[in-house]
Amino acid sequence: MFHFLVDASLPGTTAALIQANGHGATDVRAIGLGTATDDEIASHARANGLTLISGNRDFGDVLRYPPADYNGLVVVEPPRKATRAIILKLIEQFLNTPDVVAALPGRLVIVAPGRIRVRPPI
Repeated sequence: MFHFLVDASLPGTTAALIQANGHGATDVRAIGLGTATDDEIASHARANGLTLISGNRDFGDVLRYPPADYNGLVVVEPPRKATRAIILKLIEQFLNTPDVVAALPGRLVIVAPGRIRVRPPI
């Protein structure tokens, strides 16, 4: 089981979806980090051993946010003009891929329609 830190770039119901799939989840908006910078959010995730999940592609920059420093980084890349339902479906697709979830520590996972990429590879 992982505990995810949900970035404000994802729908407000993301934490509940993650919890319904058996993991812990804390939304940054619930802990006063809703308007925090990317670096502040990343620092909080790293300091607390949380897996960061975001719709912000900046967290996919492995030079700025080295995956080895985190208990997992997950970047959700929905198609343009995606609805909340589509974004949540992508997150559920990721959560229902147990080998990828189990391999999270020290890795960057990019979730896109029909594809989940893991860096470094499993």
